[in-house]
Amino acid sequence: MNPKVSIIMGSASDLPIMEEAAKVLNEMMIPFEMNALSAHRTPDQVLDFARNAHTRGIKVIIAGAGGAAHLPGVIAALTPLPVIGVPVKSSNSIDGWDSILSILQMPAGIPVATVALDGARNAGILAIQIIGTGEPEVQKQMIEFKQSLAKKVISANQELSKVKFEYKVN
Repeated sequence: MNPKVSIIMGSASDLPIMEEAAKVLNEMMIPFEMNALSAHRTPDQVLDFARNAHTRGIKVIIAGAGGAAHLPGVIAALTPLPVIGVPVKSSNSIDGWDSILSILQMPAGIPVATVALDGARNAGILAIQIIGTGEPEVQKQMIEFKQSLAKKVISANQELSKVKFEYKVN
């Protein structure tokens, strides 16, 4: 089985956040790989990875980084693949804003789709949606997933209807 998604992170300390992307990919049975790559500490490996990911069958790259958060942008500059950036609130972060802005504010021609701070689960879902544009069976899974989200809200409203307050009218 060859990976379709590559999850990369600046260091293994980002794993508690980035594993949320892995969980959703695993739930949807999308093959993926996970690696630590640092734009600052392992630039040669980053260069090799980014330039060659598409030749290995990777369809989407999810790149998480904290602090200066250069990894997603550097990857996006070097690959023809879509890159989803996950800003990570790290120990040296300024409440995560440094990571958000570093990933979000890319120059023209080097897009990085950016999810919320620590939003790796949404990054995984977005990767699945991208893959689903070319794979009908994956798109069908995503349609079912979205329907399950709607059912959860309907169920929540049924439970909320049982909550009683003197002035509650529904």
